[in-house]
Amino acid sequence: MPAPLRTSLIQLSPGADRAQNLRTVETLARRAIEIDRPDLLSLPEMWSCLGGDRAAKIAAAEILPAAGSDQPAGPCYQFLQNLARSSATHIHGGSIGERVGDHLFNTTLLFDDQGTEIARYRKIHLFDVVTPDGAGYRESALFGAGDQIVTARIRDLTVGLAICYDLRFPELFAALRKSGADLILLPAAFTLLTGKDHWEVLLRARAIETQCWIAAAACWGKHFEASGEARLTYGNSLIADPWGHVTARASEGEGHVTGTIDPALTARIRADMPVFTHHRLPPA
Repeated sequence: MPAPLRTSLIQLSPGADRAQNLRTVETLARRAIEIDRPDLLSLPEMWSCLGGDRAAKIAAAEILPAAGSDQPAGPCYQFLQNLARSSATHIHGGSIGERVGDHLFNTTLLFDDQGTEIARYRKIHLFDVVTPDGAGYRESALFGAGDQIVTARIRDLTVGLAICYDLRFPELFAALRKSGADLILLPAAFTLLTGKDHWEVLLRARAIETQCWIAAAACWGKHFEASGEARLTYGNSLIADPWGHVTARASEGEGHVTGTIDPALTARIRADMPVFTHHRLPPA
C-alpha cells in the first residue's frame, strides 16, 4: 500500500504586483514547510497576478522552459523550482500566466522534491460568466484554453490536475479518474458569491463521484480590476476524502492548512463501492 501523503494548501490574497505576491507566497510556503513538514505543498490559482489590467497580466506571465531543458526561466518558475529543491518537497505551483508567442494560458506546474518539473497543465474551461452580483468575467478575452488531460506521479500516487472553473465539469474529473488519479489538485480563485453556495458542494461531489481525494488551494480576499472595481474571492481552501468528507479546511485570511492523503482509505472505499466498474451508458 502506498504511504500517506502529507499535503499543505497555501491560501493568500494576491494582487497585480508579481514581486509582492512572490514575497508573500515565499513567507507562507516556508512557514507551512517549517511547521507541518508536508510531502506536497499546493498554491492557489493565478497567485502571481490577480486583477490589474491586461498589460499587468501580460507582464507577469512567463515563457516557460521546455521540460527538462536548461532554458532560462522566469521568477515564478525559478521560485517554485528552488522551493522544491531547498525543502525536498513536491511543489504544486497553483497556476500562473504562461506566455506562448502572442497567447497566454492559465497554467499549473508540478515539481518533484528534487525540483524537476513533472507536469504542466493548461486550464481547459475558461470562466466567461456574469455572477449574481452583476460582475462580468471573460477569461477567454485574455487566455487560451488547454486541450490536454494531465496526470503525474508523486511517489506511488497518481495525481490529476485541474483549475478552478474546471470544477463545474465532472467529465474532466471522470477522465482523470479513468487515467488513474488517486488525488486531484484544484487551485482556484473562486468568487465569493458563487463560492459561498457552490465551492464545498462541488468539491465534495467531485470527490464522491471519482472516489479521489480533492485538494483545493484557493485565493481569499479582495483584489482590484484595472477599472478600480473590487473583486472578492472566497478562500476556504480544503481537502476532501474519497467519501466526500472534508478532512482539512481553511476559512478566511492568509495562511495554510494541512491534511493527509490516505491511500488505504481510497482502496477501501473503491473496494466497497466499485462504481467505476458499473458504468453503463446507452449508445448515443
